[in-house]
Amino acid sequence: MADEHTESQAPADTRPQGENRPPRNDNRRPFRPRNANRPEGSTEEGAPREGQDNRPPRQDNRPPRQDNRPPRQDNRPPRQDNRNGRNDNQPPRTNHLIRNPAPSDSATDLSTESENNARPQRSGGGRGGRRGSGSSPIDTNLRDFVLKNQEVHKNRLNPHLKLNLDNNEKIKITPLGGLGEIGGNITVIETENEAIIIDIGMSFPNEEMHGVDILVPDFTYLREIRKKIVAIIITHAHEDHIGAVPYFFKEMQFPIYGTPLPLAMIGNKFDEHHMRDFRRYFNPIVKRQVYRIGNDFDIEWMHMTHSIIDSSSLAITTKAGTVIHTGDFKIDFTPVDGYTADIHRLAHYGEKGVLCLLSDSTNSYNKEWTPSELAVAPGFDRIFSKAEGRIIMSTFSSNIHRVYQAIQYGIKCNRKICVIGRSMERNLEIAMQYEYIKLPKNIFVDAEEANRMNDKDVLIVTTGSQGEPSSALFRMAIGEHRHIKIKPTDLIVLSARAIPGNEGSISGMLNYLQRAGAKVANDRDIHVSGHASMEEQKLMLRLTNPKFFLPVHGEYNHIMKHRDTAISCGVPERNILLMSDGDCIEVSSKMMRKSKTVKTGKTYIDNQNNHQIEDDIVIDRQKMASEGMVVLVAQVSTADSRLLSKPLVTSFGLVADRNDKAFAAEMEDVLEHFLINLKPGLIENPKALENDLRQVVRKHIYRKMKKYPLIVPHVFVM
Repeated sequence: MADEHTESQAPADTRPQGENRPPRNDNRRPFRPRNANRPEGSTEEGAPREGQDNRPPRQDNRPPRQDNRPPRQDNRPPRQDNRNGRNDNQPPRTNHLIRNPAPSDSATDLSTESENNARPQRSGGGRGGRRGSGSSPIDTNLRDFVLKNQEVHKNRLNPHLKLNLDNNEKIKITPLGGLGEIGGNITVIETENEAIIIDIGMSFPNEEMHGVDILVPDFTYLREIRKKIVAIIITHAHEDHIGAVPYFFKEMQFPIYGTPLPLAMIGNKFDEHHMRDFRRYFNPIVKRQVYRIGNDFDIEWMHMTHSIIDSSSLAITTKAGTVIHTGDFKIDFTPVDGYTADIHRLAHYGEKGVLCLLSDSTNSYNKEWTPSELAVAPGFDRIFSKAEGRIIMSTFSSNIHRVYQAIQYGIKCNRKICVIGRSMERNLEIAMQYEYIKLPKNIFVDAEEANRMNDKDVLIVTTGSQGEPSSALFRMAIGEHRHIKIKPTDLIVLSARAIPGNEGSISGMLNYLQRAGAKVANDRDIHVSGHASMEEQKLMLRLTNPKFFLPVHGEYNHIMKHRDTAISCGVPERNILLMSDGDCIEVSSKMMRKSKTVKTGKTYIDNQNNHQIEDDIVIDRQKMASEGMVVLVAQVSTADSRLLSKPLVTSFGLVADRNDKAFAAEMEDVLEHFLINLKPGLIENPKALENDLRQVVRKHIYRKMKKYPLIVPHVFVM
């Protein structure tokens, strides 16, 4: 430590800049780690270890190293400090660079001077380290503006600050359909005195609902609040949003507000149901205008792109705040008609403050931006130009822009257009009547004329992309269509994706088409979705910046994934609720909570006569299809409760025909045993007698066959 003490006590170097350094003393030991253990066989201190060269000790006067840094592992030669004087403008190097100097007045003065002048220090430490640049001074004025901008960001991104927290008003949001399923969308929004209904959609039955064509929502809750309802609000014209309107109007009628295309399609449904007079309830609207509906609701329709023309999102303003309902949407920057989504109005309401957002969750797993509707055009062009025979194109009948593009490329290939399918014909006619699309009428031919034309001159546009048994394409596939039969030269173009649950029916239809020899084109580039992907959902969340979020329109896994997306966009998890049909959600500027659950469900409809099918009928059909049926007819004596003749036993779907006699004898034994042990007085009540017999027969059959068939007993007491 003597060297260190001596060095620290040395006077500061006051030579002018640019002069050479003083020579260092030669008392320095050779370089070696301070605490390193000498390897076995080493000699005196400073002797070289095995495998190293006999380099002489350094001849400079630098002080010994006072740290525990490891030795250098490179083979660089030691630095010979014979450098010329520095030519920069830096002050001469002084003793303040020595690590841990002994305290002295000169050292303290140098340290203070170094801090005040922001002297650059060695970076990397030790010999060979590079000189780092000193930190630049902080401009306090710029620092203040950084803080101000951070405050601006907090204010614009925090919806809590845009709402009136002293407001005690609240609204109730109750979905009656569209959650836990695809389709059947209907939502009720209530204030204390009034209510509106957003969409009244239908859905499709599953394979177990025998004889059922469509499902409509259960209107029980709407009957309970019918005195509060002031209007029906329509977002767009898809069947899962307007399909159940005629069935609702058979019970209750209220003003309907919407854009022209949805109202025109609802009007066609009224005509089919012989309800033309109900058109007087129509109230067409102009987008971007605010309509006062009732006393509590101010509603603006904002244009939105989707797989059908004239779709809208809703801005519903009440005393409690503004609710944004997106409807079905995607953000298409290049739509066929050029009418892009009105994101400016969404941003306008987001800037004012949105209490709650209800947003479409159907495509919440899709990470890529949903392609534009125009993206199918190159696929149509490629396929149509190579086709040598007839082209039969099938898509959703409501996707007018898809049909329009297919027709345009058909015209380009010099083909006449044959439209087949009632819904396709009706929707295309409405779109042309109201000039949503413009096509010359001379390009169309009917099915009979198409049969007489050369195959390469015909494009058939039809329904049936989902394999519906009653659709035109399915009937063509099985050879039951009146005019069109599938040929081996036909090209079938399916421009639609399978709706969940329809995969089986589509696969069956494809089998029929390919057995007939037709080629099928269902490439990915000839269909795009009409629903927002994850990135578009993020954009909607950022534009509207809601305080509360309710994902809607989709199965539970869809809305759960949408919740995760909302959390990533800054919506607190506590401000998100995952609803089910019937959940009544109360929302105010301070809180959101589930208050109760109301009755929901489905009503079964037979499309052949547009009448409701009672629930017990569907249940009986399901039971007969899965468990079978047994019919018992017996004559019983009133006097002694004995059989007057052999009972008649008939079974369906339970035992094979060859076992019918054995099964009938078995049922006769069960019936006789039941009559022997009959309760007193039961013979006088035939209805109760049949119920008890039904239970006895059901238990017996379950013990023998593990089945619960439908039991139909008929007992005649004589």
